[in-house]
Amino acid sequence: MDRVAVGAIIDGKQFAAGLLADIKLEVESLKEKTGKTPGLAVVLVGADPASAVYVGSKHRQTIAAGMQSFKYELPADTSQDELMALIDRLNVDPEVHGILVQLPLPAHLDTHAVIQEINPDKDVDGFHVSNAGRLSTGQPALVPCTPVGCLMLLKDRLGSDLSGLHAVVIGKSNIVGKPMAQLLLAENCTVTVVHSRTKNTPELCRAADILVVAAGRPGLVRGDWIKPGAVVIDVGINRIEADGKSRIVGDVAFDEAGHAAAITPVPGGVGPMTIACLLSNTLTAFCRQHSVTID
Repeated sequence: MDRVAVGAIIDGKQFAAGLLADIKLEVESLKEKTGKTPGLAVVLVGADPASAVYVGSKHRQTIAAGMQSFKYELPADTSQDELMALIDRLNVDPEVHGILVQLPLPAHLDTHAVIQEINPDKDVDGFHVSNAGRLSTGQPALVPCTPVGCLMLLKDRLGSDLSGLHAVVIGKSNIVGKPMAQLLLAENCTVTVVHSRTKNTPELCRAADILVVAAGRPGLVRGDWIKPGAVVIDVGINRIEADGKSRIVGDVAFDEAGHAAAITPVPGGVGPMTIACLLSNTLTAFCRQHSVTID
């Protein structure tokens, strides 16, 4: 693991800015080639403040990338049938190439059914069972944005060949943990997934060349869990109160991780990659739907 400078901070914000700049150029090229513009539809149900901020940010970034942005803000009491009907309309709308339903949904709505209603070819979140199946069997898929972003950051640090490295993923969610493990397997890593029922998590982590942490528990991973020279990707975003102030921290005790070869900070690490990868997925969906390739 001597390919990375010791103690390097992985700047996800800078990487994402470069990715967004590339996407904008690709969108312009596709407009000239096809006469069409990639379009992303984002659906927000209810007035959850955090979700509203995320949707607003996605809308702005979509417009900045030269894409069409379709934003649907529905009342919290929207029925299951009403939401499904909207998704059905978006599924057949030729100007919409990607569909994202902002989670979490109000409790009365069936989240699983909503996700499965989205056309898999427009499922830019990568949550549909068809995309999960395609990923697990090595077929072209739309992959959840956060794991894709994590892999991009890893390859930027370690190079394109991750073969033989031992990767430990903490967390087994359908959104991050499971697809992250599948992506790393596809890169020929040896992958271990640990979770809340794993009995020897610290020992397993100490064997990792790559450690991806997506547990949703602030400061879970202590410094002595990290192998010297490991690359650490901290997916956690946790708001905590300390000394009368609120701040955002990750799942890794950042101040204890100085012996890692490289680590993502929180904020400024994985977070900025999510929207950039969402727009990258939208671009991929557009190209597949129109049978075109990016130059």
